Amino acid sequence: MLAILKKEINSFFASPIGYLVISIFLVLNGLFLWLFKGEFNILDYGFSDVSPFFMLAPWILIFLIPAVTMRSFSDEKKQGTLELLLTKPIAHFNIVLGKYFGAFILIIIALIPTLLYVYTVYQLGNPVGNLDMGSTLGSYFGLLFLVASYTAIGVFASSLSDNQIVAFISAVFICFLFYIGFEGVAAFTSSHFIEQLSMSVHFKSMSRGVLDTRDIVYFLSITIFFLMLTKLNLNTSQK
Repeated sequence: MLAILKKEINSFFASPIGYLVISIFLVLNGLFLWLFKGEFNILDYGFSDVSPFFMLAPWILIFLIPAVTMRSFSDEKKQGTLELLLTKPIAHFNIVLGKYFGAFILIIIALIPTLLYVYTVYQLGNPVGNLDMGSTLGSYFGLLFLVASYTAIGVFASSLSDNQIVAFISAVFICFLFYIGFEGVAAFTSSHFIEQLSMSVHFKSMSRGVLDTRDIVYFLSITIFFLMLTKLNLNTSQK
């Protein structure tokens, strides 16, 4: 698994992909949070708070993470190297985990510079330090779990086709469905069960600064579910 993980990380940074993903994520956030007028502008928000970042980030990541993961297995299938990889003396689930953690680490690297937003708002507060750190920390934890789930979905979508565009669109659709789609259906049907399937509901819950085990179990379940689906898909493609 570690060999595949290192290969994935090296491939990201040996090409413009890694740098491009990090740059796009930071530039888009920077423009919406500090320059563009609107509901996400921190300077116009009226409070010493980084909530606009946590409202915006999930939507940017819905497109950014599938762009990172779309090549995970699609590229291997297209080049005909997937069969060779599957015949190596390594468990299929370890191959999946290697691909998964390679993409996950790249997104985490992109998130690290956003801590500068927290420091900036902390300094701009009146008085200095007038920032709810509990809510901010909970939001970051929620974002990490959200990234974990998005990445698992992206890797699964990549295993469905040898076409990277198909993998990208599939991942965006599934991520959108789980993030806000179920919440929309729940609002229409007044179903509490369907509402609990929504990532948005659990992410907002963690953003309040309270780490509920139900929210953690939900995100872990989604992540493990799609990783297992990816493994099953690889087993099927080998036959």
